[in-house]
Amino acid sequence: MEKDYELKKYELPSLPYNLDALEPYISKDIMDVHYNGHHKAYVNGANATIDKINQIIKGDVKGYDLAGVIRNLVFNVNGHKLHSIFWRAMAPNGKGGGKPGGVLEDLINKQYGSFDVFKQLFTDSMKSLTGTGWTVLLFDKETNRLEISTIENHFINHIAELPIVQIVDEFEHAYYLQYKNNRNAYIDAWWNVANWEFANEVLEKNL
Repeated sequence: MEKDYELKKYELPSLPYNLDALEPYISKDIMDVHYNGHHKAYVNGANATIDKINQIIKGDVKGYDLAGVIRNLVFNVNGHKLHSIFWRAMAPNGKGGGKPGGVLEDLINKQYGSFDVFKQLFTDSMKSLTGTGWTVLLFDKETNRLEISTIENHFINHIAELPIVQIVDEFEHAYYLQYKNNRNAYIDAWWNVANWEFANEVLEKNL
């Protein structure tokens, strides 16, 4: 007899560093709330929705708003996926920041002229984001070009399957405990923990 099909559940990934590793730029308190609170909530929310979908698969559709169930799943799964990349895209104080080096810096210099020009454009994109969301650096394998883009909330459809080379969370929970309403200060501080080794690895896999 065949086993009933069920959707696989998600797990909270381990952080690649301690909660206090990004200080003073991102505090331990923020990391604790962000990782153990918000990211865990996305995982739990996705799994609770999967339970509902598994019931629907078995034929129990009564009382469920199917469109709402799918929207909730997409929101939580995307939040989980984006945060899982975000943690790896930062490095402990002293190991992050500076210039990217490697193939990424070569591509930045070729496309933007210099890292300083790129940094200003990426910063401008982060600081011009309205509401909540993310700023991402993508790589288009068809054109061999980098793309700076923003994500509203967790809506990632518009970036399709483009690899995320670098990413910054701009939801208030990413900075408010430390920087209050001064998001620009958080953005400026983030450059000190940008993990360019991770970014180069992503890029090298997709060249």
